[in-house]
Amino acid sequence: QVQLVESGGGLVQAGGSLRLSCAASGRTIRSYAMGWFRQAPGKEREFVAAISWSGGSIHYANSVKGRFTISRDNAKNTVYLQMNSLKPEDTAVYFCGANSRFEIAVMEGTYDNWGQGTQVTVSS
Repeated sequence: QVQLVESGGGLVQAGGSLRLSCAASGRTIRSYAMGWFRQAPGKEREFVAAISWSGGSIHYANSVKGRFTISRDNAKNTVYLQMNSLKPEDTAVYFCGANSRFEIAVMEGTYDNWGQGTQVTVSS
């Protein structure tokens, strides 16, 4: 089992930036595809971004494409989500997930391990 801890969330004005981190422990994430999902109040958890174990393949939700960047540092066992040009509709709890079954995955149900989430609030 890999344990995941997200950090870097907070309150930011529209147009601002935040960088989320997802630190893994227990096992190396070198063989895991990693992903970021988010859940706004009253809504279901939705896909944000995913990166393959090598970093060679990346997918983004259309709503964040061009504004968010996912990356990973396997040596540090950490995955990042750089969020720029933030909008109020980006407000949500952001979760990091680890997927051992697929090279890259956008479906929530394919992820084996989750962090506890970090709150991102974007004010208008």
